[in-house]
Amino acid sequence: MHRVAVIAVPPATTFDLSIPELVLGETTVDGHPGYQVRVCTARPGPIATGSSLEVTVRHGLEAAEDADTVIVTGTAARDDIDPGVLAALRRASAAGKRVASICTGAFVLARAGLLDGRHATTYWAKSEEFSARYPSVLLRPDVLYVEDGNVLTSAGLSAGIDLCLHLVRSDYGAATANAVARLVVAAPVRPGGQAQFIATPLPPETGTSLAATRAWALDHLHETLTRTDLAAHARVSVRTLARRFHDETGLSPLQWLLHQRVIRAQELLETTELPMDQVARLSGLATTDSLRHHLSARTGLTPSAYRAAFTRWPEPRRPEPRR
Repeated sequence: MHRVAVIAVPPATTFDLSIPELVLGETTVDGHPGYQVRVCTARPGPIATGSSLEVTVRHGLEAAEDADTVIVTGTAARDDIDPGVLAALRRASAAGKRVASICTGAFVLARAGLLDGRHATTYWAKSEEFSARYPSVLLRPDVLYVEDGNVLTSAGLSAGIDLCLHLVRSDYGAATANAVARLVVAAPVRPGGQAQFIATPLPPETGTSLAATRAWALDHLHETLTRTDLAAHARVSVRTLARRFHDETGLSPLQWLLHQRVIRAQELLETTELPMDQVARLSGLATTDSLRHHLSARTGLTPSAYRAAFTRWPEPRRPEPRR
């Protein structure tokens, strides 16, 4: 079981604090929990939050010493961060553990010196303050999450869900991550480079949402789909399609299609023994060369290596004892 320590830095953001346990805690692998999640803090007991809720944290920072992944959630703290928290984060990073932040938890990682010279992100509304405080960090204020080596950072609030789903995908594969997304009623795993916010967060109730067209496209990923095909289904012009697609997803139609095709290929590699050419065809990537190129660009693994890493075949049945 993968052990995760979630460090609460008061005043903590209660929504952020709940995300890792809600998402990672729903992960099961072969019927067993995929993660053990423990929330910890420098001084166990009641901690201050940014809301009217009172939160009691039972574990101290020793939980971070035993963890494989350490996550810092959102906080309003800037200069008054407990030195023990900073030291625990530095030790975790130096030991090669995965260290991550949700929302303004990036300020804590930066304070610990873990983001110097690295690409990172945080809640877009705090990006100017972050850049002023930590100019040595290569901030990307317009994306959902960033992975740079063993350090990951995410944008605000719901982007923490995207980050945790990305962790599940990295550890257990796309099929498991998408199953968790369905359990927590979240969007399927989104690419980290997707925009934090979009021009029209909620489509107007005028029948102009492209949700039906996206659902149709998912059912036809194995076919050659163009922007013209999508526009025809949505009964709009190609130009209108591009504008509305970006407004609703933060991606162009073709970027969105490619992302969904790679996810479909990952699921097929994890859950079937189909040969590579069939995986490429059924996912809409057409050829094994295209499959190899796009999967390697996304995961750093060839299709064969990905299948070997994330396929979990059923355990062989034990023979019945003779009577």
